[in-house]
Order: sequence, then structure tokens, then C-alpha cells
Amino acid sequence: MNIKWFACLGLVLFTAIGGVASAASPPKVAVTDLAYEERVSEYFRVVSASERSSLRASGRESERESDYGYSRRSSGSVNARSESNYSSTEGTYSYIDRGEMRKFTADIKGGILKSGRFQLVQGKPFTDARNNEKLYDIIGRIKKGMYPGADYVLFGTINSIEFRQEANPIDHTNTVSHTLSLELVGEFSLISTKNFTIKSSFSAMGAGQDVKMLTSQGGRVVLNRGKVVSEVSRSLGEDVARQLEEQISGVYGGSDDGGEQNLRPREESPRGEVIIFK
Repeated sequence: MNIKWFACLGLVLFTAIGGVASAASPPKVAVTDLAYEERVSEYFRVVSASERSSLRASGRESERESDYGYSRRSSGSVNARSESNYSSTEGTYSYIDRGEMRKFTADIKGGILKSGRFQLVQGKPFTDARNNEKLYDIIGRIKKGMYPGADYVLFGTINSIEFRQEANPIDHTNTVSHTLSLELVGEFSLISTKNFTIKSSFSAMGAGQDVKMLTSQGGRVVLNRGKVVSEVSRSLGEDVARQLEEQISGVYGGSDDGGEQNLRPREESPRGEVIIFK
């Protein structure tokens, strides 16, 4: 009887400890497409021309006859008027263009998945072009339910994106180095969907380039733009995952703030042991 009781007690303890360990599932994160904002200037020219004319004519005629003679009188007038207008205006006007770039997030998601610290959920893209000033209102987008099931939203914005194409002669040779490069810098914030606090914030950069060497008598150079974009996406994803890992060294579940997942150092899962007393 005592042996069976101790065995049952050990099994209950093992089940309870294992249940606590399995309950600590990674929190769910939605990754937004990268938001951008830029000033766009466009040239315009407006030409306006109009013409208006009018013609007015009048006439009068009279006759008079008497015993002494006959007379006839006539008169008339013509009034013509013409008016034309021409105007031309040209210049440039500027406006702010906002939107989301549907690139570069796949490698960010891949880097986060490799860390094993989060589960990823799919959010809804921002499609309200008429109210694009709401693009940066991430809290409003969370309240509208654009990230169902997510505990956190990783919101990224592009600060700088720059293509450069250069041709540099190499000294003491007849060779020219042709380079196409791209650098992208973005800011990222990990925001709680429960209380809208920022759990992590950092800047990350992606860079890529393609280089071809041709002689000065060589033909037309074609640089691989797709290769450059792929390298930028991969390096940006690695940088985002690394910095997120540095700021949040681990993820464990908790419920001390209304059920929100806590972010704290990774700990080894406790092992359950069954002790049978004989």
C-alpha cells in the first residue's frame, strides 16, 4: 500500500512539473511590412487659352414723297468685337507619399523563427490609401484587430534606402570596377498588444552589392539588381534577429500582467523525476 502511494505521488509531481514546463509556450508575434514615408516632387505645366467674339449690326431706312418731290434716307451701323486670352503656368509641387514596402520581411521572419523564441502569426496589411497618415498609428491598427492572435507586433519603418552605381578605374591597369550597391536602414519596435508598451527598440541595416570587372574596351556592363536586393534582405533579417536576441535574451510565459507573455532570460526546463520507495 505504501509503495503504491509513493509511486502515485511521484507520478503526480512529474505530471505537474511537466505541465508547467509545457505551458511556457513562446509568445506570438506579427511582423508588419516596412513602412516608408518620402517627399515626392513633380513638374507641372498648365496652359489655358480662350477666345470670344461678337458681331452686332443695325439698319434704318425711310422714304418721303410729296407734291414737291421724293426723298429716301437710309442709315446703318456694324459693331464687331473679339477678345482672346492665353496663360501658361509651370513649376513643381511636392507631396508626402506613405505606404508599406512588400519586401525584405521574409528574411526578418526567417531570422526570428531560427531563434526559436517566438511563434509567428500573419497580420493584415495596411490598405487604406485615402488615410495613409494613419499608417504610423500602430496602436490604432492593433485596436482595429489587424493582428489577431498576436501577443506582440514588430513594427518596422524605413529611415533610409539608397542605391549607388559607380565605375572606378583600377590603377596601373586597363580594368574598370563597376559596382551596384544598396543600403537600407530601418527602425524597429516590439509592441505589446495587451498594454501597448514597447518591449524592444533598435535600428538595423541591410547592405548588398554586385561587382563586375571589365576592361576599358569592354562592352556594356549589366549588374545584377536582384542579387543586390537579396543580399540586403538577408543581411537585414540577420541584423534584426540578432538585435532582438540581444535585447531579449529569452522568452518565457507568465501571467503577472493580465496574461501577457513575459520576456526574461531563458532558463533550463526542470526535469521531473519519479522516486519509488521500496
